[in-house]
Amino acid sequence: MTAQAVGIDIESGEHVSGLLQVPEDAIACYVLAHGAGAGMTHAFMAAVADGLAARSVATLRYQFPYMERGSRRPDTPKLAQSMVRAAVAEAARRLAGMPLIAGGKSFGGRMTSQAQSAAPLDGVRGLAFIGFPLHPAGKPSVERAAHLSLIDVPMLFLQGTRDELASLELLQSAVAGLAAPTTLQLFADADHSFHVPARTGRKDAQVMAELLDVLALWIGSTVTG
Repeated sequence: MTAQAVGIDIESGEHVSGLLQVPEDAIACYVLAHGAGAGMTHAFMAAVADGLAARSVATLRYQFPYMERGSRRPDTPKLAQSMVRAAVAEAARRLAGMPLIAGGKSFGGRMTSQAQSAAPLDGVRGLAFIGFPLHPAGKPSVERAAHLSLIDVPMLFLQGTRDELASLELLQSAVAGLAAPTTLQLFADADHSFHVPARTGRKDAQVMAELLDVLALWIGSTVTG
């Protein structure tokens, strides 16, 4: 289905672009932030939005200000978190009464979790992360997970077992220590982009379908209590 172009204003005074995709039978809206290196129109983001629409979940994709300006340098956490809040508010305004889930791919998911940990996002029932970036490649640590303990809504982590930005052992330990209801779903042999090697006999499209099935099911169960 065709996504509707929308505009979103943030506290800094900047105006950014968004894409709203709402199937007729939508049960919830996923406010979906992009990763650090590619914007909301990237093929991966479009596949998530299209796949969720086919599974009765609406999406609001949006640009972070730096991506809107054509810069390669991500916004400061303060500005990025402000963008997350503005996008959630826009989804709530346009889809009044529809349950909201927030999160996104990599950087976008982490900025969403930081925003939620600082102050709950209005109307958001849960957070879903597609490849949570626990640490920089080759520098395993858990510092980026510290704020997750401040979150009390359900969380879903969709993670490839070959993700260089998330040591599996460290991520499992970090998730296990959280008090909020948390689900870690692993995808065998997938990397940070959810690509799988040809030797596995599986294709990226299969992994994406599995990811979307898990995500849609979790969203459904989360918003229905």
